Order: sequence, then C-alpha cells, then structure tokens
Amino acid sequence: MYRDNKIKFMFLLPAAIWVLAFTIFPLLYGLRLSLFNVKIGFPDEFVGFRNYVQIIRDANALHSFMVTLIFVAAGVTVEIVLGMLFALLFNRPMPARGILRTVMTMPLFATPIAVGFLFVTVFYEEGGLINGILHIKIPWLSTYFWSLVSVILVDIWQWTPFCFLVFLAALQGVPDDYYEAAMLETKSRWKIFRYITFPVIQPTVVLVLLLRITEAFKVFDIPYTMTGGGPGNATQVLTMYAYRVGFRFFNFGYASAISFVLFIVVMFIIMTLFKRIREVYK
Repeated sequence: MYRDNKIKFMFLLPAAIWVLAFTIFPLLYGLRLSLFNVKIGFPDEFVGFRNYVQIIRDANALHSFMVTLIFVAAGVTVEIVLGMLFALLFNRPMPARGILRTVMTMPLFATPIAVGFLFVTVFYEEGGLINGILHIKIPWLSTYFWSLVSVILVDIWQWTPFCFLVFLAALQGVPDDYYEAAMLETKSRWKIFRYITFPVIQPTVVLVLLLRITEAFKVFDIPYTMTGGGPGNATQVLTMYAYRVGFRFFNFGYASAISFVLFIVVMFIIMTLFKRIREVYK
C-alpha cells in the first residue's frame, strides 16, 4: 500500500514541479521585485510599498488604468451581447448552418499580433478598407477617440466568437421539454428567453463573463501592434505601461508593482462576482 501511494505521488510530481516553476515562483519573485527599487547597473534597494504609493501619484498609470477599464467595460459588454444574439440565431434551423457556425468561429483562431497588423491596413485612413467602402474619412488611428474605438472593435471581432461558441453549447443543452411547456403559456420569444432560456444558461453566462474580464484586463498585443499605445497615450492600457516602465526605462520594481495592482483589481472583481453568484444560488 505504501509503495502504491509513492507511485501516485511520482505521477503528480511533474505537474507539481511545473506549477512551482512557472506559476508560484514567478508570482513570488514578482512580488519581491515590487518591494525593491530594481534597476540595471544598480544594486537592489528595498523600498517597501513606495512603488505602490507612486502608482497613485503617477498620472500616466492612472490614465492607463482608466483606458483599461473603458476597454474592458465596452469590449466585454458588446462581446457578451453579440455572442448571445448570434448563439440564439444559429441555434435555430437554417440552411448551411454548420458552415456558418464554422465561419463565425474563425476569428478566434487568429494570432492577436497578426490581427493587430491586419487591422492597421483595414483602419488605414487613406484608402483603407473601411473608409474605402464607406467613402468617408474617419481618422481611426490618429485621434484620441477613434483610436480607442478601433482597438475595442478589433477585440470584439476576435472574441465575440468565443462567447458565441460557449453560449451555443449551453443553448443546445436546454431541454426541449422546457420550451414545449412554455409555448403552452406564451408565444413571446422574449418571455421564453427571459424566464426559461436565460435562467438555465445563467451559470454559463457568468463563467464567460469571468473569463472575458480576466483576459481583457491582460490585453497587450492588439493595442501594441495597432497603435503602439498612441496617439499619445490614448490606447495605452496598463499592461503596456508596465511593459514600458520595465523594458524601456528598466525600472523593474515599479513595473512589478503596476502588474500586481492589476492582479489585485482582477482578483477583486472575480471575488465580487463569485460572491454575487453564491447569493443568487443560495
């Protein structure tokens, strides 16, 4: 029996080493860096929470945080709504439904870096695809407002298929008996969705919301390739600002502190949502 238990632990050992090496150690090392003034060519200097206090006083950090919040709120909201609408549409019988579903999920498999460079040409002001089709000249990538809108639109284009795919799977799991019983009471599709469909798939909606919020807060590649954070700092999200602080100004301690603040914000949002979920299902 003792030998069997040892064999079980041997099988778990590679996974445990992987978690320690690539998850826990970087997390703890990053936390350690955030408490020091770490610059190339200078010895590490312990500063305590000075880096975290500096974030509150740093106008660029606060602006990047606001840009990130706008990006997450606008992008995730539209993705959830569009994903649900497309899932409801493609859950109904229609010609070539399988092909259309496949086409809908194609953006999900594109590399974000490549997507960013692709949409630079799509949003190009002089002869770009969108301005050429609409025969207008919208300064997509050169003004404060439109540059942020363009980055959000690209994120919506790529991640709406993810919401659609998960919602479609959830809708197909709703028993037909529920709809048959509901049809005896009402013919309103909105009422059926509100009182039958949505309550059944609500846990899936919350799960998708959590995943998208977590992923959207970490966005870096699309704004980096499309605008480089510009014009000015209009699309500079917090991850990009941490990158610049760490790898351009070589202030690794302050960059780590910014990253941990982002981590704490995301964890707070997730814990709040989980608390609401528990209250709903009590």
